[in-house]
Parts: sequence; C-alpha cells; structure tokens
Amino acid sequence: MITTIIALAAVALLVAADQITKLLISSHYEVGESTHVISGLLDFTYVQNRGAAFGMLSNQRWIFLVLTTAIIIGICWLWFRNYIEHITGKTSAVLIVAGGIGNMIDRIAMGYVVDFIDVSPLFDFAVFNFADCCVTVGAVLMAVYVLFFLDEKKFGLLQTSAESVENGAGEAECESEPSDGQSEN
Repeated sequence: MITTIIALAAVALLVAADQITKLLISSHYEVGESTHVISGLLDFTYVQNRGAAFGMLSNQRWIFLVLTTAIIIGICWLWFRNYIEHITGKTSAVLIVAGGIGNMIDRIAMGYVVDFIDVSPLFDFAVFNFADCCVTVGAVLMAVYVLFFLDEKKFGLLQTSAESVENGAGEAECESEPSDGQSEN
C-alpha cells in the first residue's frame, strides 16, 4: 500500500514537472522559436507535435489517446495484481504512466503535444519533451525488468493456474515412487 502511494505521488510529480516545462515553453516561445541552452549540444525549440516521433501519424490523436489509455490501464492492472514486484519494474511503470499521462493531457487539451528539447546540434533527432524522456527511460527499464527480474512462474507466462495444480499433483506422485523404477514390496 505504501509503495502504491509513493508511486502515485511520483507519477503526480513527474506529470507536474512535464506540464510546467511545457507551459513555460509555450508561454515564452513562439512556435519554431529556438534558443541555445548548451552550445552545440542542446537547444530549446518550441514545436507543436500533432503525431508521434518524427511527425509520424500526424493528426491521428485518437489513435494515441486510445493506445496510451490501454497501456496505462494495462500497467495499472499489472501493478494492482502485484505482478510488478522488483524496483526496476515499479520504476519503469511509474515513468511510463507519468509520461503517457503528460502527453495525453496535451492531446486532450490542445490537440497536439508541446515538444521543446532539441538535441539536433549534436544528433539529427526529433524534438521531444520531458514526458517522452519518462516513457523512453521507462521502456528501457521495463526491458531490463522483463529480461532479468520478472518472476515468470508468478506472472503465469509458463503455466495457467489449472496446469499448475495438475503439475503439482503429478510431481507429488513422482516423488513417492522409487527413483530406480522398481516398486517397493
């Protein structure tokens, strides 16, 4: 219960940080305006993103809203069913949910996502925002969690509950038989 309260507080703080940074950019910059923050490394460039990364699926906000909602509901379901146990998985879930909510707020309220973090002076990359950073780091952590920390038996990836009961009974029978295959007299 305490972990869930901490997670909800973290989600709220991350969403607030995302929305505050977007509000600051959109209220102080004109669309397309750019400022060097760290010369040759980082600019703040105000972009209204109506699609996904690199402008893909432009003006398809309902697709993103439905997909984001499904992912958030799925992660919350896994959380409350106690399938996400390790700190890596919990941190991942918090980051993905916070980033998803941050961008969802923009899509619902304005029809686009405010992007402003521009690393194109160093890399030829799309402009993004704090919520995108949360989702990206969360996705990487989720991959680490699934690869190294996920308890597959508890999660039920290998067996259903009914199969577990059957196999458990079968294992008990096997244990009572002698290992050399001969029956006891």
